[in-house]
Amino acid sequence: MHNKEATAMTYTQQHLEEASQIIAELDTSAIESMAELLAKVREDGGRLFFLGVGGSAGNCSHAVNDFRKIVGLESYAPTDNVSELTARTNDEGWDTVFVEWLKTSRLGPKDAVFVFSVGGGNLEKNVSPNLVKALQHARDVGARITGVVGRDGGFTATVADVCLVVPTVNPQTITPHSEAFQAVIWHLLVSHPVLKARQTKWESTR
Repeated sequence: MHNKEATAMTYTQQHLEEASQIIAELDTSAIESMAELLAKVREDGGRLFFLGVGGSAGNCSHAVNDFRKIVGLESYAPTDNVSELTARTNDEGWDTVFVEWLKTSRLGPKDAVFVFSVGGGNLEKNVSPNLVKALQHARDVGARITGVVGRDGGFTATVADVCLVVPTVNPQTITPHSEAFQAVIWHLLVSHPVLKARQTKWESTR
């Protein structure tokens, strides 16, 4: 029993040390630029579309809530609409679910696409091609692009106006750290003075 606990603590310490190292290496100037970009989207009366799959899709849903409620920025995530997502997947294919959703939403130059992804999308490796096609469309219509991604940032990093790549400190824990830091960054953003429009519940409760 004691040995199992010691092993668990050893991994816990390692994981948290990795998280500390990531925090130390984050590009804070990129985060500031993201805040300014999103503030401009709100100022222009634009909308914010969060794109992600898997665990990142769950993060998108949470982020939509925070950006709508705290920032006052009209925000959506295609993955929140299960009926449309599954209908498009069944009838048209997984590769185009996001781009067709954005076309129906009339994505335009006032709007922004915010990607949460571990790999950022890669057509050659057939990794998250739905993200790539959505970003290609966003670029074509002049929408702003931002994202929080892992690894080398993939396609997202090559086309984004500003992109934060979560530093890789351990190749074996890229996914958990990338998805965890998506949450760290969006919570930072909705708390940022240039974006925060409404007080959160517990900070306003005395």
